[in-house]
Amino acid sequence: MVYIDLESTDVYENFGLEYYLAEEKKLEDTVFLFWRTTPTLMLGKYQNLAEEVNLPYAREQKMNLVRRMSGGGTIYTDLGGWQFTFIDRYKEEGIEFKKYLSPVLDALAKLSVKAEFNGRNDLCIEGRKFSGNAQYHLGESIVHHGSLLFSTDIEKMVNSTTVDEYKIISKSIQSVRERVCNISDHLQEKISPEDFKELMVSAILGEENKANRLELSSEELLRVKELAKTHFQNWDSLYGKNPKFNMEKIGRFPGGKMHFALEIQKGKIQEASISGDFFSTLDPEEISKAFVGLAFDRDSLLKGLRERGLEGKLYRISVSEIADMLA
Repeated sequence: MVYIDLESTDVYENFGLEYYLAEEKKLEDTVFLFWRTTPTLMLGKYQNLAEEVNLPYAREQKMNLVRRMSGGGTIYTDLGGWQFTFIDRYKEEGIEFKKYLSPVLDALAKLSVKAEFNGRNDLCIEGRKFSGNAQYHLGESIVHHGSLLFSTDIEKMVNSTTVDEYKIISKSIQSVRERVCNISDHLQEKISPEDFKELMVSAILGEENKANRLELSSEELLRVKELAKTHFQNWDSLYGKNPKFNMEKIGRFPGGKMHFALEIQKGKIQEASISGDFFSTLDPEEISKAFVGLAFDRDSLLKGLRERGLEGKLYRISVSEIADMLA
């Protein structure tokens, strides 16, 4: 097993490194990574951003948004949590989780943490989830990555992934606390996230702890940054890969109520119908037409609607209020 120590907390660079090691620098031995990020929401490959993320809250908290190359659900992670990655040469069909989770479970056992695999893709302590896992194939490689809640901010995790505005956040937090847990709550002695990392890495590497640590060259690190921008840190990778979906939302503004019915495909609004009891100097068809063709993210909506002359044409309703409400 080859271990690469990641100092970066930039999620895009860390996913870029996964890509680099799976597609370009193909080592024969299994590659092991143990890393963390600043507050981040990681979407699964097939998920709809608008349905999974509380975008206004994520923006307010300055959270990173990224789409993984693997399936599964949305994961919130911060500096109190850890991610682990195993990269292997592709040898068999199908998805196999147990092979890569066993070393993690064994390492936790050495810390006297009694954890178990739930048979799908989660690790649990006393029935409460602390780790979600996913896999994907890239060329001749298989990539397995998972999350570990160590001392993660559960309240921020709930707030950032609770989209339905009618849900009561406090009840959601209580519900999630009953279903998930932090590893730190189950340790016999209190340790820092950094100490936890060193203990886990040493346990997983075993006798190979010192012998098989690899450092990347400056040229390789530059390539990783390039891959991060190309595959993860751009509009198309996040919004452009959203599945086609229809959205209906009602905005209640000082100038009246507006009902938005939108069809969105490949991250852009294909059809729009706007109605309500608001006042405007424009016809409904003109208002609806202003939305068609715009990229469906907050900044693009704001810029596009202003360029198309909607600002000031709606009584006591600003374009920024509409953009904030929709995306």
